Amino acid sequence: MSSKARRVVIASLVGTSLEWYDFFLYGLAAALIFKKLFFPTFDPLAGTLASLATYAVGFVARPIGGAVFGHFGDKIGRKNILIFTLVLMGASTFAIGLLPTYDSIGVAAPILLVALRFLQGLGLGGEWGGAVLMSIEHSHQARRGLAASWPQVGAPAGNLLAAGVLGVLSAAMPDEAFHRWGWRLPFLLSAALIVVGLWIRRSISESPLFLEASQKHAVPKMPLLEVLRQHPRELLVVLGARIGSDVCYYIFALFIVTYATQHVGMPREVALHGVLIGSAFQLVFMPLFGALSDRYGRRPISLAGAIGAAAWGFVFFRMLDAKSAPLLFVTAIVGLFFHAAMYGPQAAFVSELFSTRLRYSGASLSYQAAGILGGALAPIIALALLTYFGTSVAVSLYLLGALGINIAAMLAAPETRDTDLLKS
Repeated sequence: MSSKARRVVIASLVGTSLEWYDFFLYGLAAALIFKKLFFPTFDPLAGTLASLATYAVGFVARPIGGAVFGHFGDKIGRKNILIFTLVLMGASTFAIGLLPTYDSIGVAAPILLVALRFLQGLGLGGEWGGAVLMSIEHSHQARRGLAASWPQVGAPAGNLLAAGVLGVLSAAMPDEAFHRWGWRLPFLLSAALIVVGLWIRRSISESPLFLEASQKHAVPKMPLLEVLRQHPRELLVVLGARIGSDVCYYIFALFIVTYATQHVGMPREVALHGVLIGSAFQLVFMPLFGALSDRYGRRPISLAGAIGAAAWGFVFFRMLDAKSAPLLFVTAIVGLFFHAAMYGPQAAFVSELFSTRLRYSGASLSYQAAGILGGALAPIIALALLTYFGTSVAVSLYLLGALGINIAAMLAAPETRDTDLLKS
């Protein structure tokens, strides 16, 4: 990898990590404390569901952000859009840290919380496509899977950072102080992190493939409409492939906290440590599977991960029920190992399905739209199934169904490893 390409990959990784830190910080706070701060009039279960519903709003906003920022990313370039989305995400997260709670301003508090979560989703919806495309479009064809996997590392890195900051504060502070003001500190920290991300991103150059395509072809007037006309099959393939991996991740990395603390009765710190450890291992798993996809192809690696995750879903809850911290850690690590096999090659796979002049719109829209059916609903559906049926088997079957869609989509998809992006 050239020094220029390496600089772009590092900038994409850092920026994406910070955006996912913001996004997952909200998710963890929603699972742990927001129900008390913003929905205190609900009973514990209804409060958790309401809190997770505001979490889902971010997923609804993501495809809108993907469509809007994808439109401009295909028209004016990738770099400036990445800078704007980073600022939008950071400002929204910082504002959450300043938000009055229900006790201070009543129903206006959850309304403002939902609005800020929506802005977070817009930012992340535009961020992912740009970061991935900058990495893949600066890289050699034989290393695209590895290069594109580094922005994917931003998800576990951001989750690791969010869980780590929350875990340290939760352990170091009395519960009363943490719930009164300590929870705000990780959100306010976002401002300093965004400054670092902006400094790094301003130093990188525009995508050479975008510049070449802009010279050879007319800039699309309405990229989204052209994607819908020219790539309908690709949109459906990505939608199906993404649903399973999203459900898998949000059960293995988020619902594990809710299940372990509220259903099994384990300490909050133990559950957060499990997410921390699993996310730390994913920092290695993601580029490993991205590199393996360069050698063996995107489809075989992703299919192996989906099959393994489907089987692990039935072991996952049995191990958590043992109420053992070491077993919880193993459960998280293995679950996220299988997820990484799907997620690591996914960025390259999705990007390679679309032509260069429409790639930002096509990749962003298809990738983020799947989040509504996958990640947005997964925590809510999982909790509802567990409550209604009283057994985690229902959640395991839900995971199996989602991964079945993933497997079917990948079997119907072409192998994209050898796609020549210069000609697309």
